[in-house]
Parts: sequence; C-alpha cells; structure tokens
Amino acid sequence: MANIILFDNETRDYLLPLTYTKPVCELRVGILTIREKWERWLKAPSFSITQDYLSGKYGLDYSDENYVINGSALPSPQLCELIRQMDNNEAYLQGDELIVAKVGVKQLEKLIKDEEIEELIGMDVQNTQFSKINRLWDLFQLNAAEIQSDFEILTKGRLSSKLSESNRLIGENQVFIEEGAKVEGAFLNCQEGPIYIGKDAEVMEGSMLRGPIAIGEGAKVMMGSRIYGSTTIGPFCKAGGEIHNSILQAYTNKQHEGFLGHSIIGEWCNIGADTNTSNLKNNYEEVKIWNYPDNRFVKTNTQFCGLIMGDHSKTGINTMLNTGTVVGVGANIFGAGYPRTFIPSFSHGGPHGYQTFSIEKAFPMMERMMDRRGVAFRPEDRLIVMRVFEDSAKYRRWERK
Repeated sequence: MANIILFDNETRDYLLPLTYTKPVCELRVGILTIREKWERWLKAPSFSITQDYLSGKYGLDYSDENYVINGSALPSPQLCELIRQMDNNEAYLQGDELIVAKVGVKQLEKLIKDEEIEELIGMDVQNTQFSKINRLWDLFQLNAAEIQSDFEILTKGRLSSKLSESNRLIGENQVFIEEGAKVEGAFLNCQEGPIYIGKDAEVMEGSMLRGPIAIGEGAKVMMGSRIYGSTTIGPFCKAGGEIHNSILQAYTNKQHEGFLGHSIIGEWCNIGADTNTSNLKNNYEEVKIWNYPDNRFVKTNTQFCGLIMGDHSKTGINTMLNTGTVVGVGANIFGAGYPRTFIPSFSHGGPHGYQTFSIEKAFPMMERMMDRRGVAFRPEDRLIVMRVFEDSAKYRRWERK
C-alpha cells in the first residue's frame, strides 16, 4: 500500500499564525482536517514533511511507494482519479508549484533533503478541478463547499440516528446525527446545506442552526445559540452566541453571547463573554490583514474578514475586535476599547498597551486548560511552544525598548 506524505512549502508561512503549531494538513476546513480528507479519499495512512521543530509531534514514515501531496491542496474526485492512475516518478504541478508526485524511497529521501529529482516526469493540472488553501481567508471562503464534500463522504451508505420530535426541522435528507449525539428542542434548517452533528455532540434547547454546518465529535452548542451557515464547530469545542461562516478548529470555547463572523479560531482558545468581532468595515472597503511573510498588512480581496486567532490565545469579557484582526499564539487580550489589528504571539494586554506573556506563565495556563479536557500537555508540545515564543519575538517590539 502506498503511503500519503503531506508536505509543507512556502504556503505554510502565509497561513501563520495557525501553522505555528501544526503542519498545514492539520488545519480543519469543512468537517475534517486536510489530512483526514486525504486518508478517506485515498484509503491510506498519512504522514508529514514539515518544519523541523514540529517533526517530533508530526512524524514521517514512508514505503516503497509514496504519494507526496501538497498539504494545502484539497482532494476532489478529479484530482484523486489522476493520483490513482499515476506511475512512479510522475508529478503534477500547478504552474511551478508541486501538487503531487508518486515516488519511491530514494526519490523521497532526495525530496526531504530538498535535492532535485531529475527522473520526475512533470505534468500540469491546470484543467483539473480542485481547491487549495493559499491564504488564511480561503479557509472560511471554502468552508461551505468542504462541509458538503465531507458530508457526502462521511454519510454515504449510512443511516443517521433519529432526530427527536422535540426539534423543528426545515428541509429534508440533509441532516446526519452520529451515534451518541443529543439534539433536543432545536431549530434545524438544511434547505441551503447539510447539518452534520458528530458523535457524542450536544445541541441544547433553543439553538437555531442554518446549514451548511458541522458540529464535531463531543462538541457542545449552548442554549439559544444562533449559528449561521458555512460554520464548523470542531471536535470538543463549546459554541454559543451568534456565529457566522467561521471555523473553530478543536477544543476551543466560544460559549457565551457575542458575535463571531468570517473568522478562524485555533485550538485551545477561549473567547470571553460578550467578545464581539467586526467582519465588515463601516465604509465597505476591502479588508486588509497582517501578512507574516511580507511583514505588513495586505489586501484580502474580500469585504468580509473577522478574527484569525492562533492556538492557546484568550480574550477577556467584553473584548471588541476590529475587522481583520490577527492574533498570534498564546496571547491574552483584555481591556476597554479596540486593540490593534495585529497582536503578536505571547502578548498580554490590550488597547492600553502590551507586555510579554512569559513562557513561565504560559506553560501552566496551557497545561491547566488541556488537563480539564483530559488531554496531556506533552514534552513535544512544550518544545513547539518554546520555539514559537522564540520565533515570534521579533514582532513584540516593546521588548526592544
């Protein structure tokens, strides 16, 4: 059996801060992560070629035959059909960017060392339909289509658990409830897209869901929540208030009142009560957001963009966030007024100013939050956090004063 090797390239830097702590393929879009999608489509185990400091947690193994796939590419029927027909030493490119190659052990080892492989036969995929995550806003813009695609592959040939009569359903054949999920006294509208409710998830009474929506395994939707379409509530998240076209990756809390729109929230984040994000400028101009490779704000070619937040970051109650705010890893934001729209990793403060949230304070906080969910904060996690702290220091300009 051929292995799947999902690799990071320069696209990874454009997806910071989400990819500070994980390979690109571990990002969730739709119901599944990119890795999980490829494993289901190609029915093979997958591994990663990623940053050195991430390799201790996200390992690499390979066999005599390996599909080396760009970790930012999303599977499609057309692309997967091409891949299944590939011979060894063949590659598909989009312009100059490698999308997939089928290689043996020697060729793969050259790729790992970033050495040229002369034997590869390159072909262009310009006429093949598939999607690719190139920038942060692609995640929420592609989320509706990916929920539909994942819904079809996850539910094909299976029967949903029965929906209780205490609920109000609008539309037909587009709701799937996994075993152990609880849904009572909710309004579910699937006329514009499917609603997927994962294993052991709970949708509490009074909640209103308008598809396409994905509720991950073990997630909770709190009483009276209003969740609009193109939204993913990842595994073991808690969601409440008003949410629109956003993705909560996993283990994140946004369970209180407050609006979250056109946003991507990493893992182990906590959005304080009555935190609100703006996803549209008052003058309706194109949104600009912070871009790490360019070290400046760049245009997004969209009017809608809310909050991008890296893992382990938090907001205090009543936090107000402007359109196109980017928050790094391990930040703690609080205080009256609007904070800046780029908040570096390990920032502690708000509109009144910032200081550095030290590793000595960050580690216990992260460990306590993870322990509450029964997840260990392992040595490899500590090493990743330490590296992110070091790499992000250049953005904490107050440290240089």
